[in-house]
Amino acid sequence: MTLREIELSAGTIEYRDTGDTRSTGPTIVLLHGLLMDASLWDGPIAALSAEHRCVAPTLPFGAHQHTMRADADLSLPGIARLVAEFLDRLDLDDVTLVGNDTGGALVQLLIRDGATERVGRIVLASCDAFDNFPPGLTGRTLLLTGKLSPRLFGLFMQQMRLRPVRRLRIAFGWLTKRGDAVTARWLAPILTRAEIRRDAVRMLRAAGADTDLLLTAAESLPAFDRPALVVWASEDRVMPPDHGRRLAELLPRGRLVEIRDSYTLIPLDRPTELARAIHEFTDTPETAR
Repeated sequence: MTLREIELSAGTIEYRDTGDTRSTGPTIVLLHGLLMDASLWDGPIAALSAEHRCVAPTLPFGAHQHTMRADADLSLPGIARLVAEFLDRLDLDDVTLVGNDTGGALVQLLIRDGATERVGRIVLASCDAFDNFPPGLTGRTLLLTGKLSPRLFGLFMQQMRLRPVRRLRIAFGWLTKRGDAVTARWLAPILTRAEIRRDAVRMLRAAGADTDLLLTAAESLPAFDRPALVVWASEDRVMPPDHGRRLAELLPRGRLVEIRDSYTLIPLDRPTELARAIHEFTDTPETAR
């Protein structure tokens, strides 16, 4: 897997790419959530890359390495458009677009905005949906911190250096059972770099300005007539399991898979099981539910 960079309208984006164009299965593009980077997907990519080209961008959600331009639109719809631009620039077609946590919100916004020309299938994995935005106590706390100045935001986030604080339910404690070492690495950019903190605050304030956007996005899901898989953690404490069932029912060709012994970040807690579900989904003939 190669770490690459691409210059987009908002700034430079890093992405992980297995780069194997000889793969027999469709290309899989994987999207992460807030205060995360593309390493969220390392486990599933290791299992999927034998038969699929896997591409995972690090989006400007606070764990990114390159500062975004001052005029970049860092709202969720703006970052969804950045994903569409990313697909265009890499000339990726018929992709399986996978989103976990707020990455799943981006997939829904792309459907809402009709920007799915290059998307053949979607996978929504324990993600923000309906009125659950910001999601749970974790999301509400994070958006509240975005109201601070970048300097005060940085001071507040310094607490995250401590594992007991990271494991609180207002932090990553209800997002992952097993991924604390990874979450600690994700926090490094905002803990050490003022310019990344400024990006994070801009992004969080923009997200907090429109908390009904996924309710409007849900209205567009019945028009998405391509195959859709909803994968939900049965023990999820942040994304209600009922939302997984509702999403699968709204999508005309949707189906639901539940995964045990995992919180929201299934790629960290149960990477092999998630990869298996995605592989079986992409390998299944395209039949209506």
